[in-house]
Amino acid sequence: MHKSIISTPLSRLACFFGLCLLAYPLAVFAAHHASFDPEAVLARLEIKLPTPGKSIANYVGATRIGNTVYLSGHIPRQVDGSVVIGKLGADLTVKEGYDAARLSAIALMATLKAEIGDLSKVKRIAKVTGMVNATGSFTDHSKVINGCSDLLVEVFGDRGRHARAACGFSSLPLGSAVEIEMIVEVEE
Repeated sequence: MHKSIISTPLSRLACFFGLCLLAYPLAVFAAHHASFDPEAVLARLEIKLPTPGKSIANYVGATRIGNTVYLSGHIPRQVDGSVVIGKLGADLTVKEGYDAARLSAIALMATLKAEIGDLSKVKRIAKVTGMVNATGSFTDHSKVINGCSDLLVEVFGDRGRHARAACGFSSLPLGSAVEIEMIVEVEE
């Protein structure tokens, strides 16, 4: 008579634990992803992602290499499409710069969504580089770019925490207050 490999109590126990060990990572993965819904957060914040605009020069808004998406610099656009212009330390307050950086983050997320289809595919916001149109004596670049960083963390949670640079420039394209680029790790 043929005897089953899992006929002994010890064999059955080993198979049970083996299946548990296989199932556990899948359950953790499913639970982790079930609670991660950046588009629901955007809806709760009443933020509607705009249709990404066309580039103003000879470049694309995003390039994907493997599971990394490189997003070109995005300038802050109001809902009506107008650019937030001005120089921090002369024309704009830190709060106005913060709000402009937040608008750039919204534009970045719109381009990212167009590139990957669903923001829940984001594994990590890896790096943000923020450029601030500022006077030579302005020193609150980080406070301005926090407008972008704070929104990314609010939308993506811990996945939104990133490395960052915030630098001052004497001018930016179209006279915009800020320009921000981003590098994102996404699911394959």
